[in-house]
Amino acid sequence: MNEKSCFFYNEKESREEQVENMSAGYSSPYGKDSGALLAFRGIPISELKNHSILQALTTEANGWVPGVMSTEVLRAQEEWEAVDNIQPETGNQASSDQSVQLISFSEALQHFQTVDLSSFKKRIQPTIRRTGLAALRHCLFGPPKLHRGLREERDLVLTIAQCGLDSQDPVHGRVLQTIYKKLTGSKFDCALYGDHWEDLGFQGANPATDLRGAGFLALLHLLYLVMDSKTLLMAQEIFRLSRHHIQQFPFCLMSVNITRIAIQALREECLSRECNRQQKVIPVVNSFYAATFLHLAHIWRTQQKTISDSGFVLKGMLFLLGRPSS
Repeated sequence: MNEKSCFFYNEKESREEQVENMSAGYSSPYGKDSGALLAFRGIPISELKNHSILQALTTEANGWVPGVMSTEVLRAQEEWEAVDNIQPETGNQASSDQSVQLISFSEALQHFQTVDLSSFKKRIQPTIRRTGLAALRHCLFGPPKLHRGLREERDLVLTIAQCGLDSQDPVHGRVLQTIYKKLTGSKFDCALYGDHWEDLGFQGANPATDLRGAGFLALLHLLYLVMDSKTLLMAQEIFRLSRHHIQQFPFCLMSVNITRIAIQALREECLSRECNRQQKVIPVVNSFYAATFLHLAHIWRTQQKTISDSGFVLKGMLFLLGRPSS
């Protein structure tokens, strides 16, 4: 990642070292043989995002109850919503008279299911390679193997994680626009490059530079978080927490780290049991990602963590998941 840190409220220089510590807090998921993610093996992934933590996160005193609006306010709002969206020039795309349409997770996924990803698929390692006693222990006491009929879907997930962000691809651009609009509440399109991405928690003006180790899967996970009705409120609450004047943290950069953990869990075969039960892979990985992000946010809020604690929090999560933090 580049050395420029992502911060809010014009405190970039004073906290540069802290963000880099957070970026380094998670080692690559393609490292040496690691232990299984024991803490999550027996938990139904489909139930994780319904945990009571979500209720605590979304029903606390941060809620806002709108008052009764006058006729004048309603009329002004209708007139404002009727104004055409402004399409700023991005330097690599022609301006348009119409705003970029939001894209759903399923539509973005379908794009990757139809394009040729063969060059990226060659790079993946579907499972952790074990030898000697580690292989024997995993065979005797490890999680079940993923059903053969689900391996293609698993490989697709890992292949997407090898794909980078292509600013020339309209689908990639729509994914970025959707994430931006859903998190900020903006109705206007934004440039694909600019300081506004730092406000969302990327390290610099180009989100593509922060996807190392997670690829476009990191953006798909963010898209899932903001476009699924069951997780949108959660995403907005975590984003609000990330902008707290004391407990602020780079939201998108943290999300990329959570995606890396999800990739590791998939390769460790710790999600195989739930995948076999649901006969699906992608929904299980999505739920695991959302639940893990929620768990991190719960720790951050209840234990009053700050950006200086980010590296320790990520290492603590890895320890909880059964992987050495070193």
